[in-house]
Parts: sequence; C-alpha cells; structure tokens
Amino acid sequence: MFNTVEKQVFSNIAATTANFTLRGGQYGVDVVATGAGSVTLQKLAGDGVTFVTCMTAFATTAGYTTANLPSGTYRFTVVTFTAIFIQLTSIVTTM
Repeated sequence: MFNTVEKQVFSNIAATTANFTLRGGQYGVDVVATGAGSVTLQKLAGDGVTFVTCMTAFATTAGYTTANLPSGTYRFTVVTFTAIFIQLTSIVTTM
C-alpha cells in the first residue's frame, strides 16, 4: 500500500475542505479556481486545535507547487474563490 500514489482530489468546491490525513513525503499540488481569493494548505498543529499554514497560498486562478510535508492532518482553507479544483498527489521516488 505504501508504494502506491497517495492523492486527495476536490472538485468544484467553494469552501474549506474537511480534514484529511497524509502519510508524509514529497507532494505536488495544483489548483484551478474562478474569481479572486486564495487557497491555502494548512496542517493541524501539535495542540490538536490550531491549523498552521504549511504552503504559500495560491492567490491566482491556476497554479502548481511542490512541498515536503510531514505525516499529519491537513485541510485546504478557501477564501472567496469559487469553482475550485484541487489535486494533491504524492510524488513517488524509487531507489
């Protein structure tokens, strides 16, 4: 199971996502949205209550970035964008 691609997909959303869990590692994220606003990936902090920003916010209608992320609980926070499509995909490397 851990050799498979890990993926979170959100289609045509306009609000902050439900929490989801990531195993950790290298991830690629692409966002396409309508209007003006931002989409930010946040991680649940050690206090179990507070979410902290762990990736620069997407503030344009289309973008892609990569990040090394630890295992944990995450969510995408949405501010005013509509019709948002997000794909977060693990980048599998072989040795």
